[in-house]
Amino acid sequence: DQLRNVQQIQATDSAFAAISADGSVVACGDPDCGGDCLAVQDQLRNVQQIQATDSAFAAISADGSVVACGDPDCGGDCLAVQDQLRNVQ
Repeated sequence: DQLRNVQQIQATDSAFAAISADGSVVACGDPDCGGDCLAVQDQLRNVQQIQATDSAFAAISADGSVVACGDPDCGGDCLAVQDQLRNVQ
């Protein structure tokens, strides 16, 4: 039921993330490659776009904020630069 009205989908080597029409995100696959975004799920609202590396996802929300999940060595952890990730288009 979570994969209805999908607007965009992106894939890493072993996972995918899909944006639904309501802006929510569903991720599935290998947790080490972005398939488990539960730690940031509450921040994945009003998502407009998703980009992927080989093992991580970055989601851009309508307010221009960026949320990442997946392998920290491949872009899945942006906490160190979170303050700089504002008004992203």
